[in-house]
Amino acid sequence: MNSDTPNHPTNHLNTESQLSNSQGNNRILFATGNVNKLIEVRKVLAHLPYEIISLKDLGIDYDIPETGDTLEENATIKSKFLAERYPDYHIISEDTGLEIDALDGAPGVITARYGGPERDAQQNMNKVLSELSDKEDRSGQFRTIISHIYQGVETQHQGIVRGKIALEQSGNDGFGYDPIFIPEGYEDSFADLGDEVKRSMSHRSRAVAKLVESLGGDL
Repeated sequence: MNSDTPNHPTNHLNTESQLSNSQGNNRILFATGNVNKLIEVRKVLAHLPYEIISLKDLGIDYDIPETGDTLEENATIKSKFLAERYPDYHIISEDTGLEIDALDGAPGVITARYGGPERDAQQNMNKVLSELSDKEDRSGQFRTIISHIYQGVETQHQGIVRGKIALEQSGNDGFGYDPIFIPEGYEDSFADLGDEVKRSMSHRSRAVAKLVESLGGDL
């Protein structure tokens, strides 16, 4: 999958209701409890005059159910859940999948719980490495879908980074599958390359950048 256009029908935001509109709400609620994702998105959007808040900031200590069959559906489920409760906020949510070519796109929508319901990163990586042990083709991609809702209107944006799965895990930075994913053009894993390099090219950063671009902003 090399296209950067999500396979999901979206509504397009009125460009007059952009993130950079100083008359709009100055808070963006990011539908995540993952501290690492929050830090990454805050840094990508740091140039905008908005406060990026998380579920924890609002005292929400439960996970929003992800019952969709696709990344697109899950992103929408989460953003709509919050938009109904916080209608004056810009709402952004995301769902990300590791899609490995030799595994027919798996782990895909169950990336976070591929190794079991515990959502344990080590178990997830162990399962991927085991399933690829006899595969010559180790290529794949991270794909992120960002859903943004403001004033009842949704738009989605996709970010992709191609790469391959390493033979073994390496590196101490990052989170999730970062120790076994080597992005195209590099010989080291995301976890070896470090947060700054990852953020400059990551699937999540690319999706957020497209959101900002579509709303008249710039990075």
